[in-house]
Amino acid sequence: MTGEAIVAAYVFILAIFVGFEVVSKVPSTLHTPLMSGANAIHGIVIVGAMLVASAIPGPLGTVLGFLAVVLGTANVVGGFVVTDRMLAMFKQRPTRKTE
Repeated sequence: MTGEAIVAAYVFILAIFVGFEVVSKVPSTLHTPLMSGANAIHGIVIVGAMLVASAIPGPLGTVLGFLAVVLGTANVVGGFVVTDRMLAMFKQRPTRKTE
């Protein structure tokens, strides 16, 4: 392994620990707004996946780029569906009029 790969692995592992600590401290009342923001950020991840896919020549870049875009899109769509369902739980049901 090169020195650059070791540093990248080290940063990745530290990011996992920091992300877990930050997310575990979020109160449940803020979970839905946090997820909406995270889903918007994943849209940027999709653009980044397309840029990286175009930078890698050959079929490997095409396959990895396609998978990154598909998985990123599924994450964005699924996150917004879950957020919409959670927000629907807080809507008031219409009341029936009594005559």
